[in-house]
Amino acid sequence: MSFSLGGSGGSSSPKRTVTLYMDTGSDIVWVPCKPFTCIMCEGKSDPKTTPAPHNLSSSASPVSCQSRACSSVHMSHPSSHLCAMSRCPLDSIEMSECQKYTCPSFYYAYGDGSFVGKLYQDVLEIPMSAPPSLTVENFTFGCAHESLGEPIGVAGFGRGALSLPAQLAAYSPHLGSQFSYCLISHSFDSHRVRQPSPLILGRRVDSPPSLNNENKVKRVSQPQPDDFAYTPMLENTKHPYYYYVGLEAVTVGNRKITAPLNMRTIDRKGNGGMVVDSGTTYTMLPQELYNSVVGEFGKRVKTGYKRAEDVEDKTGLSPCYYTDQPVGGKNNKKVLVPQLVLHFGGNSSVVMPKKNYFYEFTDGKKVKRNVGCMTLMNAGYFPDSGGPAGLLGNYQQQGLEVVYDLLNKRVGFARRKCSSLWDTLG
Repeated sequence: MSFSLGGSGGSSSPKRTVTLYMDTGSDIVWVPCKPFTCIMCEGKSDPKTTPAPHNLSSSASPVSCQSRACSSVHMSHPSSHLCAMSRCPLDSIEMSECQKYTCPSFYYAYGDGSFVGKLYQDVLEIPMSAPPSLTVENFTFGCAHESLGEPIGVAGFGRGALSLPAQLAAYSPHLGSQFSYCLISHSFDSHRVRQPSPLILGRRVDSPPSLNNENKVKRVSQPQPDDFAYTPMLENTKHPYYYYVGLEAVTVGNRKITAPLNMRTIDRKGNGGMVVDSGTTYTMLPQELYNSVVGEFGKRVKTGYKRAEDVEDKTGLSPCYYTDQPVGGKNNKKVLVPQLVLHFGGNSSVVMPKKNYFYEFTDGKKVKRNVGCMTLMNAGYFPDSGGPAGLLGNYQQQGLEVVYDLLNKRVGFARRKCSSLWDTLG
């Protein structure tokens, strides 16, 4: 997503456009700031299209060590500790008079990367589907001069106090309490032009189209509530920043496979459940469930197609099959694989489009072969490692509008032609 940081746009405080990855698995907004160094970022982005590191505008100001934002980004450490780190004198700490001392640098880690940053505040301006833009004063964000494995920056949409929805909620409860996105299909072809995916702030699924005069935000044409398959969010007091849901079962063809208990519930230690994560590519299932799903899938596919084990070794995907030479010689243009259905808590089921779990492509240099691979991943068996038991990745979310309803503590899924949603936003 793209937005602007900066003041009124004049020469003394110019607006600066930033483009970030939207990530529901992160709870902070951060941008690469000049000078910026990215470690282990080779091949992570196209240098021709990667935005230049951000130049802070003159309207940007560092966040105080006494602020709630500083305490939040430092894992709820008390402001007295943080101000001491910022060299505020003891008498000032005791009198809570450290406003002029800035929040110390913080470390933030992802599953596959990390960064060190400082907190700033500035004017945020988000372009909307119809003018005027949405402007938020004193928006808090991280400014990183060094990162590991992340060259772009992230707009965190998680459940933490510094996420974009949380800060919008302080400005307008409606805007921050409901949002949705609709991911346009992935393409691993670097030469293909990719369309941006619709992101809808203040998504309302229980009212007709209207114009919110207070916030000047046009809402899209709304479907009826039962258009979405809703599942309750699971609360996790140990890891409160993620969107947890319960996966009850997976149906492959006509066989329903019950998910293990740790996929359906969260224990007292905060372990278990499935995180809906727009920042993770593939869905991760615990080893027991993964083996059952892949095993059942393989039973039904191997009678029609030959296994492509050499492709599995090259891609890391499994199982893979040659789909251009069906067993028995019947060459159907349409590749036939069993249907996959995810059954969530709350008696909701989502039928996966085939392309969401079976990636078809051409392999080979001299001899081209049509290949198809399953795109689910084995999360392994780590019963004592903690954290979620599984992840619902963005590859499995493509072609679905996913709505996060924080008011009613639920996540909804509905099949969509995502590119057409742009037509309803004007």
